[in-house]
Parts: sequence; C-alpha cells; structure tokens
Amino acid sequence: MTTLTIRIPDDTADRLRQLAKHRDISLNKLMEEFSTMSLAEFDAKTRLRLRAAKGSSKRGLALLDKLDRNLRN
Repeated sequence: MTTLTIRIPDDTADRLRQLAKHRDISLNKLMEEFSTMSLAEFDAKTRLRLRAAKGSSKRGLALLDKLDRNLRN
C-alpha cells in the first residue's frame, strides 16, 4: 500500500473530516471511496469513447431518435 500526501485548503480538509465522521468511516476510507468512484467513472468514459470511435454516427443518431420517440409515447 502507498502513502500519498496531498495539499488541500484547510476548510476542505475540515469538511472532508466531518463527512467521514458523518458516514462513520475514517478519512482514509473516504478518500479510498472517492478515488475508486473517480477511477470507475474515468474507465467507463474511456470504454464509451472507444466504443463510440468504432461505431457509426448515423446508427447512433438513429438509436437516439428511436429512444426519443419511445420516451414521448
């Protein structure tokens, strides 16, 4: 496991400590959860971009039109 030192404003650090306390977890666990969520979001966006690059914009727009029509009905 790695130890990482970050610099953030004091008021942000205080709010993060309060949030961790409210969730009944350590500040370390809170940071671990935040980093996991951020990485999952990044990975999902990367996968979607790769799939979009392989796809057809015409087909994608047709699917969006179909979805829009279904939502209206």
